Amino acid sequence: MVLSVSLAVPANGQMVKVPFDPSWTSLKKYTIPEWFKDAKFGIFIHWGVYSVPAYGGESYGEWYPYNMYRKGTKVYEYHIKHFGPQDKFGYKDFIPLFKGEHFDPVAWAKLFKKAGAKYVVPVAEHHDGFAMYKTSLSKWNAYDMGPKRDVIGELAKAIRSQGMVFGLSSHRAEHWFYFYNGRLIHSDVNDPKYQDFYGPAQEGGYDFPNHPESTVFLNDWLLRCTELVDRYHPQLFYFDEWIMRPRFVPYLKTFASYYYNHGAQWGKGVVINYKYTAFPKQAAVLDIERGKEIGIRKLAWQSDDSVAYNSWGYVKDMHYKSAQFLINELIDIVSKNGNLLLNVGPKSDGTIPKEQVELLLEIGKWLKINGEAIYGTRPWRIFGEGPTKSLGGDHIDRKTPPFTPQDIRFTTKNGKLYAIVMAVPLGATVIHSLPAGIKGEKVDRISLLGSRAKLKWVQDANGLTIQPVKKYPCKYAVTFKITFTKK
Repeated sequence: MVLSVSLAVPANGQMVKVPFDPSWTSLKKYTIPEWFKDAKFGIFIHWGVYSVPAYGGESYGEWYPYNMYRKGTKVYEYHIKHFGPQDKFGYKDFIPLFKGEHFDPVAWAKLFKKAGAKYVVPVAEHHDGFAMYKTSLSKWNAYDMGPKRDVIGELAKAIRSQGMVFGLSSHRAEHWFYFYNGRLIHSDVNDPKYQDFYGPAQEGGYDFPNHPESTVFLNDWLLRCTELVDRYHPQLFYFDEWIMRPRFVPYLKTFASYYYNHGAQWGKGVVINYKYTAFPKQAAVLDIERGKEIGIRKLAWQSDDSVAYNSWGYVKDMHYKSAQFLINELIDIVSKNGNLLLNVGPKSDGTIPKEQVELLLEIGKWLKINGEAIYGTRPWRIFGEGPTKSLGGDHIDRKTPPFTPQDIRFTTKNGKLYAIVMAVPLGATVIHSLPAGIKGEKVDRISLLGSRAKLKWVQDANGLTIQPVKKYPCKYAVTFKITFTKK
């Protein structure tokens, strides 16, 4: 039985008619807001209790609480060696150590603004069940424990003050099975005093059986989601993949209608991010984890990726990606009608590691020059050209080959074509997709974003050839702005 939530939205003391009801037929009428299609670049934040041990072992750092109870894993052994046995020092015991004493939401927001982000999505609750916000549904939260601050509320205010859109994410769905391994060993997961934190801790992994507790769990999930909507008014609500289980379907419909109707009341376009097939494609916005589409997708979509290959949350041995890699991923994704939601993982004290700060600032410098070719753009007739094979799918960040100066991506805006060369040209740039003779694509003018250099070019049967300049304005990728002769 799905817990009932009001589908009518109060306005000035009156119950007003709302545009969506909890059915796929109704929800498929959803329209992706223009702010999202224009934004292109956002920041994801994984910060929580898991940043205290700051160790990933064979998995990501935010999976420490799962693996610390899983016998035979590196994290299990690491935990015993550094903190003691799991029945003496459990995950809950990290909470007092999670102080966030240097957490400065204004400084974070200013950094993300300098990075060129248009929206920011902190994790409100991860699989571990510790809420990073003030909640009436659980005492296990950052307002009452640990930092003793409403982290999500403070970030919402700071992010909006910088002119960025505020969103948030919930990974609560995975909490059903997350601490099950603790049931199999001597651990505090088995102590009845902590059942309100460790949750159902049921067997099943990525299955969702018809368990007697499951309806209670699903109703609690729905209440937590609607509380986040009511309390913080996020314009984006991100879900991790486990909601695609069949038993979630009626709850997803109820939540989506509730959220979309409130967005209509606020007068702001809102977005739900889902993975795989959790929603019909017309009813929300697809997100691809650490991956991307192989070509242009008609509907706007998003890739969530991290600054590090080996974790989302902070770990001591972060394996960082290069600025070149991240900028190229942004360009490639945008050329295919997507957005990049790039994750950072702050330390437990609330500071963002300098390596992550430097990466964000490098992206910001590039966008300051080339943002015209990114923000507010739409795909061209093809996403690009060049010798490097375009990969598609999820979790492909380790497989993505480096791009070359012969790889070019296209975007359009206000009748202009932007040809972004994915590495600084070593010689002439040849755009084979623009040969002479194609109706409506006779080149009139070309400029180089960030430069006053006068370009020499020729358009013939081989394509558009642009001669190199002495100095390019960027060290990662350069953008040619192309104006066509009016018909």
